[in-house]
Amino acid sequence: MIDERYYIKIVPHKGESVHRFEVRRRAIIAALATALIVLVATFGFAATQIYRAHAAAAAYAREAATNRAALGRIDKQADALRSVLQRVQKQNQEIRRLIGVPAAPPPAHALHKMAWVHGRSLGAAARRISTLRVVSKATMHESDLNKRLALRVLNIRHIHSLLRAQMIAAIPSIDPVAGAQIVGCFCYRTYPDTEFHPGVDLSANYGEPVRAAAAGTVVSAGWEAGGYGIKVDIDHGNGYHTWYAHLSSVDVHAGQHVYKGETIAAVGSTGFSTGPHLHYQVMHDGVAVNPTPFLTGIPSNVLASLP
Repeated sequence: MIDERYYIKIVPHKGESVHRFEVRRRAIIAALATALIVLVATFGFAATQIYRAHAAAAAYAREAATNRAALGRIDKQADALRSVLQRVQKQNQEIRRLIGVPAAPPPAHALHKMAWVHGRSLGAAARRISTLRVVSKATMHESDLNKRLALRVLNIRHIHSLLRAQMIAAIPSIDPVAGAQIVGCFCYRTYPDTEFHPGVDLSANYGEPVRAAAAGTVVSAGWEAGGYGIKVDIDHGNGYHTWYAHLSSVDVHAGQHVYKGETIAAVGSTGFSTGPHLHYQVMHDGVAVNPTPFLTGIPSNVLASLP
């Protein structure tokens, strides 16, 4: 049975000749078996490839989900950092405004101008992180610069306040004999002389302490001709001099620095005087000025002229 033979005849259209082929049954079975094996192998291979593809796709899907989650966390962290940097930038501008320094120009990658699109790719995340790195570096640099500027401005203001305080301390502003009354005006008078009186006479008891009306350096301290008797002249270094006359004694000497309120002498009645009192005179740039406004503080017009 296996060796049975089959014949295949091929007859051309015109029928000139007939082609005859002999095929054994064994060969047909072998061919069919081979085809079946090939078909089974092909399907098996295809199934294996499909399984592997599904497994790879599932792995890729899991990896993609992990990457999306990681990118989401990066986005949130980048947003938080961006918010912090924006607050720091606003604080930097506010610090500059408070210390009177012109606002700095915005950095090349200013956050308020930067397109902030949340992407789902590593490239987009990398670009955002790169931008944040640049802005962070620029912002921290500006913060450091602001600190130095603030310290400098504070130092300058402190020095200015010290200089102003020094200037104020050197302007006559207190009554040399506390609580005294004016018994002789800054004016023309007829008694005890008939000429202009370039100071004020302050009532005081003999020996009562006399205080420096402002800080300064003693120019002279002792007897002076011209009716002043024992007198102290203090140079306050700003065009002002104060004179204290008719003293009974002095507690300072020429060249000595004195502070505002420091005792410099004692009330007396030396020189052209009718009794114990203090002749107090204020000179500005060599010209006598009315001491009365200086007895209770610095006159407002003088304060207004200070830098």
